Amino acid sequence: MNDTAAIDLLEELVGTTSLSGAEHDAVALLVGHLSALGFDAHIDEAGNAVGLIGSGGPRVTLLGHIDTVPGHVPLRREGGRLYGRGAVDAKGPLVAFVAAAARAAQRGALGCRVELVACVDEEGASVGAQYRATLPAPDVCVVGEPSGWSGVTLGYKGVLDLSLTRREGVAHTAAEAPGVAALACRQFVALERAAATFDEGQPSLYERLLLHLLDLDLTSDGLFEQARLRLRLRLPPRLPPQRALEWVREQAPDWDVTAGEGLPAWDGPRTSRLAREFGRAIAAEGGRARFQRKTGSADMNVVAPAWGCPCLAYGPGDAALDHTPDEHIELDEFSRGVAVLSRWLAAPLGGAAYGPRCAPASVNEGSQTDM
Repeated sequence: MNDTAAIDLLEELVGTTSLSGAEHDAVALLVGHLSALGFDAHIDEAGNAVGLIGSGGPRVTLLGHIDTVPGHVPLRREGGRLYGRGAVDAKGPLVAFVAAAARAAQRGALGCRVELVACVDEEGASVGAQYRATLPAPDVCVVGEPSGWSGVTLGYKGVLDLSLTRREGVAHTAAEAPGVAALACRQFVALERAAATFDEGQPSLYERLLLHLLDLDLTSDGLFEQARLRLRLRLPPRLPPQRALEWVREQAPDWDVTAGEGLPAWDGPRTSRLAREFGRAIAAEGGRARFQRKTGSADMNVVAPAWGCPCLAYGPGDAALDHTPDEHIELDEFSRGVAVLSRWLAAPLGGAAYGPRCAPASVNEGSQTDM
């Protein structure tokens, strides 16, 4: 599969709307293309697109996601870029997986059995990844998220969504007592201050507790008024979801605090064999590997702890463009990402795929990115 065919497939997939919960058209389109490229393709019980290719060597799962957030970004090619919702997050990395596996197989250079999965609902409750996590573990997993063609993502912060609710009797605005709106604002400020104290001595954003106010809802029936704060917490590795919930309840004893299940942070080592092999593949394509940890979360938080196999995230694209009105991917960047993946798939757990002149990886460990 050459670069032109890969870019055409990316454009077609980006042009097919696939909001979380409504991905079927895009899934069906991808399954058709996978079959035409020689994959044994089907749709699994969760609605994910799955394609199998290769017959020997370790079992490698390439796990991307096909859903997107809302927001129409007009589809177009312009100045060596492809614009459209999902071009970066994360159809670019997903199609890079498809193209790399197909290319390696067509050249007879595929050194593994590839299980390619295009998950649904990553931008929601990760229904697709949650289902895959119940299945037998592969030997190694690469999650498709934008890292930049020379970047490798080792870890993601955890996440917890929660609600704080308080109900009080209505008082006249001339009364001294504050209403629930004021109480809600004060409580959020108090949480921010408590988080700053919790984070003392933590210079890295990745190691800090981040609070985001998603919504403040106020209701009244004339006798009682209610405030509901919806928060999203980005959790450092030292703070699992259950402990984070307990922490919020300690800071807000007068509020009813409820939360979803949440996801703990997941962090892999830079010195793992998998990370080193990606570093070598990037070096062989003329790059210098950047190892990073991200302050968001991804399906890696779901499958990596469940499977217990080596895992990292990789994909072309600038994560700073995720979810933005200007979302686009540089087509040269996309093609270089395909080349790195295709090279790595020739020997995903070591071997002589990089040639005798390829030196050990030149690496640079970054601190974190903000997506």
